[in-house]
Amino acid sequence: MVQYVGVSNVIELVRSVGIETFLLGLADYIEEDFRRWEQFEKTPRVASHSKTGVIELMPTSDGQHYGFKYVNGHPKNPNVGLQTVTAFGVLSDVSTGYPCLVSEMTLMTGLRTAATSALAAKYLARKDSRTMAIIGLGAQSEFQALAFSALLGIKSLYVYDIDPDAAAKFRDNLADTDIDIAVAKSAEEAVALADIITTVTADKKNATILSDNMVGAGVHINAVGGDCPGKTELQGDILRRADVFVEFPEQTRIEGEIQQMAADFPVTELWQVMTGEAIGRHSDTQITIFDSVGFATEDFSALRYLRDAVQGTDFFTELDLTTQPVDPRNLYGLFRRSAPGALGSYA
Repeated sequence: MVQYVGVSNVIELVRSVGIETFLLGLADYIEEDFRRWEQFEKTPRVASHSKTGVIELMPTSDGQHYGFKYVNGHPKNPNVGLQTVTAFGVLSDVSTGYPCLVSEMTLMTGLRTAATSALAAKYLARKDSRTMAIIGLGAQSEFQALAFSALLGIKSLYVYDIDPDAAAKFRDNLADTDIDIAVAKSAEEAVALADIITTVTADKKNATILSDNMVGAGVHINAVGGDCPGKTELQGDILRRADVFVEFPEQTRIEGEIQQMAADFPVTELWQVMTGEAIGRHSDTQITIFDSVGFATEDFSALRYLRDAVQGTDFFTELDLTTQPVDPRNLYGLFRRSAPGALGSYA
């Protein structure tokens, strides 16, 4: 039997500890795995693109466990009542190949993406950062706000979305927090006073969410929304003025903001900053960009964290996913009810 953590399990688990506490714990696991980056097998996500979206597999292993996530990205889904992103994941024991955890990863992707964003900002944003702008108030926006509140103490937000209903949804969802929210009339207005700018739009196209003249000295940009070929949010001149930090360059050059730059455009890997092998922010006037596309190790961290968090709780069920014959060489015997002992636990 395999432990299965479903949507309702994750909801109840997060409610039981509080979402900001959950995000802090998740960020610790993500940072721990970034710090042991060289232990992981790494490959760009395996993507199947269509005119309407993308379906991807994101695998990795640290030699003891193997994890993967199945995830889609279909920006037009909300028009027909579906989510833009859905996902599930599996964590397996490398020594046997047996899965030990199957989990929903739609909620967990929202949580781990936000935790990674705030973790990167902890290393890259100015230490005196107090305000953040969020451009794009879709499914990821509340997670971003809460992660930056939990990890960096950001309590002042300027937000903007082209859809007024999205802004109303955002304010309503965070009404019971101590985060101060100001809804701007434009992206320009939202970023004018921000120390940190998060862009998290969903349309699958090259766009200019931030133009060069909107970004002042000392700002940290958390570029979350550009996550597939042909999808960008930042004008190229911003990248040329900034120092750009990425998860896995081979993947980011395909799907991130730097896809619009030359193949030799210089970037620094985030794990190097965390381990002290590279410098992150070196001055208060430096512009830093976290070109976030999401990487498999972050999902691996989320699966590890979830596995540990549910032990000794009721926040999982047993999934009848793997066969358990008495004789492992007699798989066919499971179909023969008359065979003595063949059924094992299926008798």
